[in-house]
Formats: sequence, structure tokens, C-alpha cells
Amino acid sequence: MSVARALTIAGSDSGGGAGIQADLKTFQMLDVFGMSAITAITVQNTLGVHGIHHIPIDIIVGQIEAVVTDLGVDAVKTGMLAQVPVIEVAAHQLQKHRLTQVVVDPVMVAKGGARLLDVDAENALIKHLLPLAAVVTPNIPEAEVLIKSPISGLEDMKEACRKIHSFGPRAVIVKGGHLAGAAIDVLFDGTDFIELPSKRIDTRHTHGTGCTFSAAITACLAKGDTLSAAVFTAKSFITAAITDVLELGQGHGPTNHWAYAKNAKQGKH
Repeated sequence: MSVARALTIAGSDSGGGAGIQADLKTFQMLDVFGMSAITAITVQNTLGVHGIHHIPIDIIVGQIEAVVTDLGVDAVKTGMLAQVPVIEVAAHQLQKHRLTQVVVDPVMVAKGGARLLDVDAENALIKHLLPLAAVVTPNIPEAEVLIKSPISGLEDMKEACRKIHSFGPRAVIVKGGHLAGAAIDVLFDGTDFIELPSKRIDTRHTHGTGCTFSAAITACLAKGDTLSAAVFTAKSFITAAITDVLELGQGHGPTNHWAYAKNAKQGKH
């Protein structure tokens, strides 16, 4: 039996809505065997991030080495890397093991506002990690940091895609959820733009949407899907997860990782 395998290199969310917990749930729901290399442990719930413990570099490297050399990896997702040394060793490991199906989710700030990437690590992310990415998936605030310019509409999103693509990734998706109006994401492969619109859903339960979306892309790439097919599936996955809310917690609640599979059983995809 051939099983697709995906690795997430990211932080742990004790609340289960984002980070490696969201990634592994997403991998599982898309029939991919999920593995993890934990970069940081957060004390977190729907009300915010209350503490962060950074994992030692040698332990991060050891986790990646252990997984790659024994189980094998078909696609990788990076999430919360937090610090320059972590970005550097993650990039080194990706190159060392010739891992090319890499989805970079440039996690910078948590839903509640907590900083998850050191300011001095932003340039390291651009220099070391983005050139290794099959696709990078910033939301509007993250894209603004990467290009050092405000984004106020669709044309700005496309220009952001062009600028981020110049940093070296094979493709870029700028997610439009932070803008007013329809939630339009823009995919750019260096030549063509694809717009992915969806209706805006009025809910506060959106914690982990970025992690889940990028994890869904990773799972599909691990199974051998094209990037465009992976992105369309991921868009359907996260739309279902936001629409069918669980209503957990007192703050920004998690998305529903069961929803996509439930819709599939009901013939809604």
C-alpha cells in the first residue's frame, strides 16, 4: 500500500486550532500520513497566546532527520519558525534532503495579536526559505510585511504576488480574507494569475485558517496533485471548515476540520 506522507515543521498550539495540531488534522482528513517537527510550544487557547517555549535547535534538527531518514517525506509545510536560527536550519534540512514540495506559511502574528516571528527573522525568511518554496501562502498583513507596502485591493494583491515571487518561490498565494468584500485569494505562478473567490462568512471562529489552508495544499501535493488542483481543494477545505463552525471557546474559535469530509459524504464537492 502506497501512503502519501507530509511533514509539518511548526509550532504547537495547545488549544488545537492552529499549528501542528491543525496541520495533522488536515493531513488526516485528506488521507495523508502526517508527521511533525515541533519548533516551539505555545500556551494558547481561543483568547490568545499566553506563553512560548522555543525548542532547542538540535532537537528541531533531530526531529526532521528522524522523520526523513526513516519514514520518508513527500511534501513539507513550514509554519511558526519564530527565530533566525530555526529558519536557517529548516532551510538547510530541506536542501540536504532534497525536499522540493515545500509549502511556506509565513506565520508572523497569531489571531489574537501575539508576535510569532521575530522582526529580525523576516529577512532570513525571505533570504533562506522563500527560494526553496513550491508555494508561499501569506495573508494580507504578512504580504505587507514581506513587500514593505500596504495592500488595499485586488490589484495590490497581484502586485504583492509579483514582488514575493521575485524572492524565489515557484508560486505565491496572497489570501484576501483581511480585505472588505468577497474573500478573494490570488494565485500567481510567475506567469498567470488565478483568482479564487468565495463568499465572506460572518464568524469569529477562524483560528488556524492559515495553517489549515496551507496544510491542505501540502497534503494534496504529497499525493501528487498539481499546484492548481491542490489550491482548489485547499480552498474548498477551508471554506467548509469556516462555514460549519464548532463554536468552541470564548474568543477566536477553531475551524472545523471534519467539515470537508462530511460535505464529501453528502456529495457537496
